[in-house]
Amino acid sequence: MKKDGPESSGTAAGGGWKPVLGLSDDLGEQAAPPDWRAWAGKTIAGTVFAQPEPEELIELTVIVPARDEEDCLGALLQSLVSQSEEIFELGKDWELIVVDDHSTDRTAEIARGFAGVTVMEAGKLEPGWTGKANAIWTAAKLARGRWLLFTDADTLHEPGDLRRAMHEAERHKAGMLSYSPRQIVSGLAQRSLMPLVFCELSLAYPPAKVSDPNARIAAANGQFLLVEREAYRKLGGHASVADKVLEDVELAYLAKRRKVGLRFRYADDAVATRMYRTTAAMMEGWTKNLALLFDNTLALAAWRALDIFLFFGLPFLAIELWNAKFAQHSVQWLGAGWILALLWVRTLFRFYARVAKSNFPFVDCAASPLGLPLFVVLLYRSWFQHRILKQVSWKGRSYKP
Repeated sequence: MKKDGPESSGTAAGGGWKPVLGLSDDLGEQAAPPDWRAWAGKTIAGTVFAQPEPEELIELTVIVPARDEEDCLGALLQSLVSQSEEIFELGKDWELIVVDDHSTDRTAEIARGFAGVTVMEAGKLEPGWTGKANAIWTAAKLARGRWLLFTDADTLHEPGDLRRAMHEAERHKAGMLSYSPRQIVSGLAQRSLMPLVFCELSLAYPPAKVSDPNARIAAANGQFLLVEREAYRKLGGHASVADKVLEDVELAYLAKRRKVGLRFRYADDAVATRMYRTTAAMMEGWTKNLALLFDNTLALAAWRALDIFLFFGLPFLAIELWNAKFAQHSVQWLGAGWILALLWVRTLFRFYARVAKSNFPFVDCAASPLGLPLFVVLLYRSWFQHRILKQVSWKGRSYKP
């Protein structure tokens, strides 16, 4: 049986609780106990770490899995290392590890160019493991942090978001905290498609329900996934989701089932990401993910196909009726045209009210009807590869979902 870890540095001498790293609660309330076991109950047998527990843990370990990320890794690391300061010093209070997942470009070289960054190579990819889970697991087993943050190479972190995130997790008694980042998009295909995907995600995974311990729904975003050390141990680490294409969502479900406390929210104040740099990468990525994110992908595709008809078919029919090309009852046909026009306007309001939930800018939401055909194609393509071919690909590797 694994012994209880060392007492958190958030414990005051008098047995009370002090704010983590000097931060105070928004409402001036006393901070919650930083050890989630105080409210979750039990520890877990065994360990996920590869070395004996350090006598004194540091505050945080940040782990970045990276495979052929030379075009974005530098910006990420700059946004992270710049958060090192006297009361939160990189190498002393926290560590930053980049795991090179057998890249063929300058990923490892770029990482080594940043002082204080530890670079390691991912372990051999064994059957039954995804590349990302394997890369993270390589570093996580050696982590010395009280908190572990898994973040992607294509993210950008706002100043101070690391310390604020730890404080937020402790204040909300969450063993796992995940942020949905602000999405950076470029080009018409991304600007029109991404709001459609993210509005559906916001409806399928409402943050309030995800964060509710009494609701069965669970979600997390691997672009920013913060886990308390003992919570990670109780989840079994990434070894417990080794073969999962969406390892972040699977970890979230484990967090719900094992009651370690899950908090999830949209966090444009903390982190941003540019998920895809080309249309081809975007299509490959969503083909890999959509069928796993939504319960009935074909039904969703059918509804969005109906939107295409309503958007582009109703105006055409209305104009035809307004032209009164029918020899008899032309007044009645003209009235029918106005009814179709009103139905089209109602469709617009309904559609844009839905897409606004994506948290994308107005211009991107306005362009989203143009992305409907591509969205329908990707939904079907994802269903076909998952359910019929039973194989998806990502960054040169194939997986059986």
